[in-house]
Formats: sequence, C-alpha cells, structure tokens
Amino acid sequence: MKAYVIGVGMTKFEKPETRDRQYWDMAKEAGGAALADAGVRYGQVEQVAVGYCYQASTAGQRAAYELGLTGVPVYNVNNNCATGATALMMARQFVEGGANDCVLALGFEKMKRGALGGGADGGARGGATDEHLATSPVARHYGVMAARHGFERTPPTAQIFGNAAREHMQRYGTTARQLAAVGAKNHRHSADNPYAQFQDVYTVEEILAARTIHQPLTKLQCSPTSDGAAAAVVVSERFVRAHGLRDRAVEIAAQAMTTDTEESFASGSCIDVVGRPMSRAAARQAYEASGLGIEDVDVVELHDCFSVNELLTYEALGMCADGASGELVEEGATTHGGRWVVNPSGGLISKGHPLGATGLAQCAELTWQLRGEAGARQVPGARVGLAHNIGLGGAAVVTLLRRA
Repeated sequence: MKAYVIGVGMTKFEKPETRDRQYWDMAKEAGGAALADAGVRYGQVEQVAVGYCYQASTAGQRAAYELGLTGVPVYNVNNNCATGATALMMARQFVEGGANDCVLALGFEKMKRGALGGGADGGARGGATDEHLATSPVARHYGVMAARHGFERTPPTAQIFGNAAREHMQRYGTTARQLAAVGAKNHRHSADNPYAQFQDVYTVEEILAARTIHQPLTKLQCSPTSDGAAAAVVVSERFVRAHGLRDRAVEIAAQAMTTDTEESFASGSCIDVVGRPMSRAAARQAYEASGLGIEDVDVVELHDCFSVNELLTYEALGMCADGASGELVEEGATTHGGRWVVNPSGGLISKGHPLGATGLAQCAELTWQLRGEAGARQVPGARVGLAHNIGLGGAAVVTLLRRA
C-alpha cells in the first residue's frame, strides 16, 4: 500500500529562548498548519508519532493534546538528530502496513543556548564533562575520534565533524574554501526562506573569517541550536481517493533507515564514524526500493549539521565519487542552475536545527517544492525530491518523495 504526504506545516525556526513560548505551542502551530494544508480534521487522525530529544517522557502527548483530545495512540520518538525523519518513517509504516489511513508525524524542540555536545540530552553541551562523554550513547564514536586525533576542549560534536573535515582534506585535497562554499550556498538560499532562523548572506571570505569552532570549521559552517516544530500528514491511497486530495498528494516513493555497522568503526576514521557508510547504505536501499536513482532527483534536503557533512553526503548519495564533493559545490552543481539544488531551504546551517523537527522540516520543504509552492526558492519543474536526516549514535534516514 502506498503512502502519501498530503499536508505539511512548520514554525519559523528561532534562536533558543527568543520568545516565551512552550514546545506545545510550537507543536500546535506546526501540527495545525499541516492539518489545514491537508484539509483534514484532527479527529480523522488515527495515530500520532511525535519526535523530540530534549523534553521528558510523554511530551508527545502534551504537544498532541493541543490539537485535540481524541484518545488516539501517541508514540514518543527519540533518535538523536534523525528523530524527525524517524517519526515520519513510523507514520509511513503505519499507513503502508495497512494499520491506518491517516497518521500525523510531528516533531519539535525547545533547546538551550550554546553548542550541542556529545549527545542529545541536556547535559551534552559544549562543556560536557569527561564522565558524561564516557557514559554517552555515542561514547564509542568519540573513542574512535580520540584514538586518532585526541580530545580537545571544543564542542564534541563540532570536534568529531571537524576532524572528519581534516581527514577529508588530507585524503582528497579538499580545501577550506570548498568547505566554506557549502556555508555560503546555504546562507544564500535561506535569504528566500521566511521560516529560516537566519536570512543573512555571506561570502566565502566572510565565512572563512568567522570565529573558528574546531579547525577547519568556522561558526558560519555549523548548524545552530534552535527552537521550532514541523509536521506532516501521511495517508493511504484510499484516503487520497476518498477525499479528492490528489492535487495535494506527494508520494513517499521509498524510505530507508540504517544504523552503524562494523564499517563505521573498523577504519578508525571520523569520516566513517560520523555516518558516511550509513548514509550510503540508506540511499542504496531507497534507490532499489523505488526504482529511482540520484539522476532522477531534482531537489535535495540533506543533513548539513556541519559543512563537511554536506560534502560527505554528496558522496554517500552517489552525486559524485569519494573525494570529488568539494569540486561539486565549488563549480555550482548543487545550487540553482546546477545539476541539483541542495538545501534550497538554507539547510541546517542557516534554516536552523531543532533536532526533533529537522527531518519533518525537510519533508515540508520538499513537499512545497514538488507542488510548486516554494516561492522565490522554487526549483523549476521539480518532480522528485530526496531527504537525508542523520543522527550520531546512530541512524541515517533517506526518503524519496515523488509528485503523485
């Protein structure tokens, strides 16, 4: 049974503590927008999958109750930075498996200021303690990094991705300018996105001159902590036909989740431990399941938590050979007028990264793109979109969306 996205919604992503609004307020806004976009009442929703990382157990119920008190099952989902796409995957599985005809996937986060550290819990900030990191779910990942690079007093997540960037530069000759070009592209794209946390445009030189977080990554190449929410209504083909929603429907052509394997750790490389093998496997599974390939894709929303991860993901998705990703972004192949448009929303770097909402915000952007509703950032003639959402610890989710 096929599954379709018929409604999406999101809040503007904002700096943490910008406004005095609670996570359930943001969830109500995003969820309400998705239901309105779909033309569906909350009473028609049969199950709800709610993703978040920083709130307590059953926060999903607290958020969903703002949309209605109908007694439907609510599932609380936490898969680190891949949480939003995991909630979407759960909704799709309910529909494709025939359990339900209408499911809501909802994701939100209300975060604190400061760098994200060694995991997605409240203690894992830039100043995370050695004890915390030793007991963190990603301790094995940081152990691989420390064995090769040591451990410095910089934000742990920036450190592991920064070390992946160093390895990429040493192995393939990737340059600091190519890494900065990712940030420049995504900041430029976000200028046309009213939902983006930042809408400022920067040159490559300005990005290189920004404060260094962990060499070679500067602040303008790193995703910020953010407050925000996003949602999607996922339905069956039967529901689409019964309610005359074909004009709103975007098919989930395929979706795959992978987790770490021996390959992630065997090489001792941060390139592998931050997820390139997971992403490659998830992409391969999604391509095989859908009959589509990267050559069929028009627009991509991928997990650019740091500029280097966008380059690693180009390679994992098959957009170029390993080591050629720096040239790909530098020559303009991944922006408007190029072969693909990657992160027209501004990506995590500029749109923002409220962990539980990120994967669903990617779904929202691609749904608008495939419907031709993305305004100034529209990719002309877009018919197939790819979303990539990854979390250390680990999970990689690749979703292929196709205009019905």
